[in-house]
Amino acid sequence: MSGTDEETGASAQAGAPPVAGEPAAREPQEHAGTGRAGRRRIRQARELGILLALVLLVTVTTLASPGFLSGQSVRDLLLGATLLTILAVGQSMVLITRNVDLSVGSVMGLSAFAVGVTFVSFPGLPTPLVMLAGVLVGTLCGVVNGVLVAAARVPALVVTLGTLYMFRGIDYWWAGGRQINAADMPDGFLGLSRITVLGVPLPAVAAVAVVLAAGWYLRNYRSGRELYAVGSEPAAARLIGIPVDRRVFAPFVVNGSLAGLAGVVYASRFGTLDATVGTGLELEVVAAAVVGGVAIFGGSGTVYGAA
Repeated sequence: MSGTDEETGASAQAGAPPVAGEPAAREPQEHAGTGRAGRRRIRQARELGILLALVLLVTVTTLASPGFLSGQSVRDLLLGATLLTILAVGQSMVLITRNVDLSVGSVMGLSAFAVGVTFVSFPGLPTPLVMLAGVLVGTLCGVVNGVLVAAARVPALVVTLGTLYMFRGIDYWWAGGRQINAADMPDGFLGLSRITVLGVPLPAVAAVAVVLAAGWYLRNYRSGRELYAVGSEPAAARLIGIPVDRRVFAPFVVNGSLAGLAGVVYASRFGTLDATVGTGLELEVVAAAVVGGVAIFGGSGTVYGAA
């Protein structure tokens, strides 16, 4: 070791200030600060409380009924949560912008019935094309909501309360009192819920993919972060150059598309469709998002908490 190195080492051992530009003495403090900040963020996470409640509920239920976490039971639970998870993701994006969509149950029902009617009217049509048609019906409904809220500047609560009944009315008119049964749809479509990926039902895999994609977008894309700015203070967001109308319009379209996807999943899983599908579901969806940490007045929350 050279004389300079020895002097530096002696100074450090004696408690002298570190040599300028030398990072070694600062690294433990930096890492400790980073660790403390990470632990603080975890403690402050809005989703932590609901996650702990869920773990407690599962634990107590498993102790009371050991078969609760059997393979078939878990698959049934995942399938049961799929629809609400998909709908809650879209609703969360709308709520983040300080809006709400009360029409999601009606949109899901209309999309589901559209899938059934398409299979009945065009029996030879490829299943993926029919599924896409169901999603497009939901997208169109989302466009209607988005235009009325973003372009016409009508409050979202008023708009979506009106379209809730409008879309449901279209569904009743279209159905005309008839019911579509599983026998009217192809077995391949009805069997989608029985397909598993590593033991997880395919619809649940699709729901997880929706959650991850939406969460990634909100966290990593500028337009996703701007949704929070719009929800926090729309006037200020407009002043700093954020296209507020476009940022409000987009979540309604996404929410409509996801409601259409939920309608496709519903049709595939249950196979029996009429004009009452999805009635009252909008309140469960809004509750799921709010309980999951999405602020009802906008500006905060994540789709992970809603899921």
